[in-house]
Amino acid sequence: LFRLLPQDQAAETFAEMDTEQQQTLIEGFSDHELKEVVNELCADDAADLVDDMPANVVKRILRQADPDMRRMINELLKYPEDTAGSIMTPEFVRLRPEMTVDQAIISIRRTGLEKETINDCFITDRGSRLMGTVSIRTLIVSRADAVIQDIMNEHAISVEVKEDQEVVARMFDKYNLMVLPVVDAEDHLVGIITVDDVLDVLKKETTEDM
Repeated sequence: LFRLLPQDQAAETFAEMDTEQQQTLIEGFSDHELKEVVNELCADDAADLVDDMPANVVKRILRQADPDMRRMINELLKYPEDTAGSIMTPEFVRLRPEMTVDQAIISIRRTGLEKETINDCFITDRGSRLMGTVSIRTLIVSRADAVIQDIMNEHAISVEVKEDQEVVARMFDKYNLMVLPVVDAEDHLVGIITVDDVLDVLKKETTEDM
């Protein structure tokens, strides 16, 4: 049944399965099938997969992952468990403040399919420091020649990469967020957390409490 699914839908379905189901499928995959699934996953889902699998399966997964995916997985796995860094994804839309709306939309069209979400885009300076955010809605209703710096929200709420994930979950609830940028100690943007990742955290924490 899994093999009947289109490639992108197969990856989304795979990400929602429990660990035992995933391992069963991996053991039945050819190397080519495993490569297609792993490289279609979002980086945070791929890191969760590697984190949950036995060592022999992990070696096979990493062998089939593209170099960029392997780098992102290793980057995410270095953050301590239960921190913002461990549940973020490095796949987000990054824009420059000097871009026009037209240039920004062209950039999103070119790279958007590879990103976790395009609903909110993140503006950084040349040193990758977070400057603000702009929603796709704002981009669509703004003039084509408007400059991103003039229409962005300069007061973006962010969280440090080492913050506890329960604090992150409370921030989503308090500020009614769909996505939250993650920064390091120098305010460099390193990733984003989306609301679906926070729901997983809340489900885990509630289960532990019960």
